Amino acid sequence: MTRKIMEFCDERGWTPYHNEKDLAISISLEASELLENFQWRTSEDAVAESRQNIKDEMADVLIYLLQLANKMDVNLEEAVYQKIEKNAIKYPVK
Repeated sequence: MTRKIMEFCDERGWTPYHNEKDLAISISLEASELLENFQWRTSEDAVAESRQNIKDEMADVLIYLLQLANKMDVNLEEAVYQKIEKNAIKYPVK
């Protein structure tokens, strides 16, 4: 996925503008657009009425996140597993 995203951005000349700060801002903005789908509705209604837009906004968040990880040379899979280990210590099963 990351390679495809980077090729897409490179072909359009966008990569020079994708610094860490702006990518982080873009993640937040896209996450807010995702939230708009749920505002003032139940989860069930939002999904029933806006499923495609929700999927599109989820994809936008992931696209920017993958770009940020690529820019910072972060292995997201490894980071997720490390975070799960930290959470397991912080929130042990009772």
